[in-house]
Amino acid sequence: MTIRNTVEADLDTILALIEQQKSVNTVTHERYVEYVADGYYRHDWNWVVEENGAIQALAIWWGAPGEELPFSIDGLYYTGDGDPVPAWTDLIKHALASRPADAEPPEYHFFLTSDWQDQPDVVAAVEPRAKAAAAAGLTAITDRLRYEWKPEYGLPPRSTRLRFEPADDEAFVDVFMQVSQGSLDAATAREIARVGVEAAAREELDLYKAMPNSDRAWWRLGYNEDGKLIGFAIPSANAGGPTVGYLGVLPEHRGHRYIDELLAEITHMHAELGAEHIRADTDFGNVPMAKSFERMGYRNFAVRRVLSFPES
Repeated sequence: MTIRNTVEADLDTILALIEQQKSVNTVTHERYVEYVADGYYRHDWNWVVEENGAIQALAIWWGAPGEELPFSIDGLYYTGDGDPVPAWTDLIKHALASRPADAEPPEYHFFLTSDWQDQPDVVAAVEPRAKAAAAAGLTAITDRLRYEWKPEYGLPPRSTRLRFEPADDEAFVDVFMQVSQGSLDAATAREIARVGVEAAAREELDLYKAMPNSDRAWWRLGYNEDGKLIGFAIPSANAGGPTVGYLGVLPEHRGHRYIDELLAEITHMHAELGAEHIRADTDFGNVPMAKSFERMGYRNFAVRRVLSFPES
């Protein structure tokens, strides 16, 4: 048995596995072909278990174009009749061993319907994949509510209490650091635990700047009528279309529903650019953000389960 990266000659096998084992894997035939062309999938990010010249298991990883390392697992596939968990565990561990020790820890994302736990076939597909990820160290579980806005839902009222202005990168680093205090976002907490608050702020902002379909000129700081900084709004976009990106209210101004006005500004900015939909995620535990989405006309349509390394 050997573990290796995929090569161009494996394409037919990869596409056949994608078609045969859709289940909870994010990858589709069309997505794979498109993402290979755009740089989100690469052969040196895919790993297979091969025995006697035949592929037994496959892991497809997703990463941002131009990055050296992938960020998350998009699909695990198995061709044997036995337990797939050992092969998948080996694939994940092998990929992890190829990463520098100080690299950002990767994640595994499942995109699921809101009632997925009531669907035995979906549960049966998630469980062995989650077991393999946990055996490789990804033991932390974060469930995120997925929200969507469409023009037919109606635009929320635009802020009458805040004025929005652009600012340079250092201003956004500073406000991000302030907003991260007491953040209910699990990913933010993990990054701060890993690299510290300032480095986490810079990494997060670099991520949004690198989004291929985004525009840095969209970013805004929000001030009240007295000129006090209240928070920030970063509209964004990815390969799937416009997203809310990131927003936050400074700790001393929380509890006054400024979050609604930041979200409304992002929504209006995307709508003015012709957005047909806007998507966003928030952790189950981030109740204030979830309530804001619902007040501003966003609708919950799915769940994202994120498997990651624990903060420690």
